Amino acid sequence: MSNQIQNTSAQQRELADKRVVIVGGTSGIGLSAAIQAKNKGANVIIIGRNADVAAQLTEKYGFEGWRAADVTSEIEVETALRDFPVVDHLVMLAGSFVAGKVREAEVGYLRRAFDERIWAAVTAIRTLGDRLSKDGSVTFVSGVLADRPNAYGTAVLAAASAAMEAFARGLALEIAPVRVNTLSPGPIDTPLLSKTLGDGRDAFVESLNATLPLKRIGTVDEAAAGVVFLITNGFMNGATLHLDGGAALV
Repeated sequence: MSNQIQNTSAQQRELADKRVVIVGGTSGIGLSAAIQAKNKGANVIIIGRNADVAAQLTEKYGFEGWRAADVTSEIEVETALRDFPVVDHLVMLAGSFVAGKVREAEVGYLRRAFDERIWAAVTAIRTLGDRLSKDGSVTFVSGVLADRPNAYGTAVLAAASAAMEAFARGLALEIAPVRVNTLSPGPIDTPLLSKTLGDGRDAFVESLNATLPLKRIGTVDEAAAGVVFLITNGFMNGATLHLDGGAALV
């Protein structure tokens, strides 16, 4: 029993005194990952678009700090990250649901899918430079569209999601020994889901529940646990973690 208690205590503190910066940490998977990382002893800084929300959440959950930034703005991302002496783990989870058919939507709008993901990540990595701990990690997010695009105006978003996975693999070689991985979540019950689908959310979820092997969609806590796994497993590198409840099987 004493060994079990010691092991549990060690797991709870496995991120002790490590600085974890989560871009997109004010809602959904990002916020849950921030809470879980803090519970493991991390000093967590959340970065979100709304300063008031970020400040309120930091006070509520006892995070180390917060920043506000629009990830499509190179200047704002640089400003948010430039004053950390060291970052042990960087998590990039920000990104909206950019949907529009290639021959119909405005190109400027479609470009946002890459601006929020690839170029935000490039800016963050360049800004941190050598201040990103060599025994630390970078975690990106992609999504099921990277492997299974559809015909409903998600071609560019699917391309951006797939690009994140390829970028992570290349970056893992370029900035080694810093580890770089990607979380690819399937259908997760996030605030973005409701925001995107509006009144159609419940019907969409019901249809998924009828077809998915687990008969339900995932929770933000389950997806966030995948983020924490990628942060804490020191031999996970250059990989994409598919956390979809078996959605790829149907």
